[in-house]
Amino acid sequence: MEENKMQRGLSSRHISMIAIGGAIGTGLFVATGGVISQAGPGGAILAYLIIGVMLYFLMSSIGELATFYPVSGSFSSYSSRFIHPSMGFIMGWLYWAIWSLVASVDIIVASSVLNYWSTFQFMSPVWWSIIFLCLLFLLNILSVKAFGEAEFWLSLIKVITIIVFIVLGILTIFGILGGKTYGFGHFTTGEAPFVGGISGFLSVLLIAGFSVGGTEVVAVTAGESNNPGKSMPKAIKQVFWRILLFYVLSIAVISAIIPYTDPMLLNKSSSVNQSPFTIVFDRVGIAFAASVINAVILTSLLSAANSGIYTTSRMLFSMAHDRQAPKFLGNLNAKTKLPMSALFTTFIVVLAVIVYANFNENSVMNLLNIIGSLVIFVWASSIWAQIRVRRAIKEQGKDINKLLPYKAPFYPIGPIIVILTLIFLLFGNSFNAIIHLDFYKVFQNFLPIIIMVAIFFIHKIVRKTSFIKIKDIDLSEHEVHK
Repeated sequence: MEENKMQRGLSSRHISMIAIGGAIGTGLFVATGGVISQAGPGGAILAYLIIGVMLYFLMSSIGELATFYPVSGSFSSYSSRFIHPSMGFIMGWLYWAIWSLVASVDIIVASSVLNYWSTFQFMSPVWWSIIFLCLLFLLNILSVKAFGEAEFWLSLIKVITIIVFIVLGILTIFGILGGKTYGFGHFTTGEAPFVGGISGFLSVLLIAGFSVGGTEVVAVTAGESNNPGKSMPKAIKQVFWRILLFYVLSIAVISAIIPYTDPMLLNKSSSVNQSPFTIVFDRVGIAFAASVINAVILTSLLSAANSGIYTTSRMLFSMAHDRQAPKFLGNLNAKTKLPMSALFTTFIVVLAVIVYANFNENSVMNLLNIIGSLVIFVWASSIWAQIRVRRAIKEQGKDINKLLPYKAPFYPIGPIIVILTLIFLLFGNSFNAIIHLDFYKVFQNFLPIIIMVAIFFIHKIVRKTSFIKIKDIDLSEHEVHK
């Protein structure tokens, strides 16, 4: 297969940073204040701990599939090979659409962030967006290793910032910095540690669930990993612990220094000046905190966009080989071994969205909000594929120890926990609308699902596809193992 000739060069170091780059962004640096304000310090920390457990089992399940069947653009391939070709069609295009819009919006917001400094206001934000897109495109066409290195360093900036923030925050809590000892009194201020009742906690749990979206990118990188069997499990553990600790410790530091009642935490304008990170740095005595955090947010956005361009191009490439996308998208450059057709297509689509958004920004953001939650179905399809692979191994009498390079721990408890969490996230988004009998809002929330089901049946009828029987699932080793 031409797919197996794709250039490789991603180590566990690259893979883990790519996943971290996808999951840590403005949600952590700007939105955490609102999370604490809504649910209190205890509610916020508990929400991220619960989602952290789900994330570990989700990543383990995806890792099991990625090491057994390491292909670039994996989610479409998993569904096509282990569930149903029409499901593969939907998952591929759904994930491509999500990340195309994410990359576009991240680049657009990055250009707005750049305007924070008057030095860069001589050029229109749309031109800065195009410049950013061209730079990221160049990084992606140089080589897989160049992409991995760029993403590593962009993500490393975020990681260092968070570590410095946590260390300085702890020193401030105990009065070593800032000239005031905060202690942990704010954890019991007013209604704390748990605020807002069940509805407040549920809304925060939803935010926590969606904020870790992007970690699944680790599976897309499997097809270009040097040694998937070794690098993937290592990357999964690193990603889980780092993301969990970064979110939980950051929230703990913010909650100790800033009471949940502080109106600045709400940050209704999403201003970098009111980022909880900026507020804490200010109280430590770092006068240029806003500029520091703004620079980090800029790199965060470019990092996420970089991951988005990589992910969408690989998804198109994979779908082309599964006959779910035009054949030309599956071509590899003879010299670089990169999916240049898919990369150029991604570049054109993202460019078109950026230009369109310059005149209709709200429409793009609304669309992003609608389909963003559908990452739930990408996660669910991976869990379903893993369950079917396990059943096929048992029914076909294969040796699981020989067949799976990496086995997800605590199976089947892990997938059950993930499925229950995903069901909650799916319906929790409409919890308030259901209680208040706002049927229009419920319909609006579930409209993407209705459209997805309709596309599934149309594709099934047109292509005459059917569910793959457990006994017919192909468990032969993929060539990339050899």
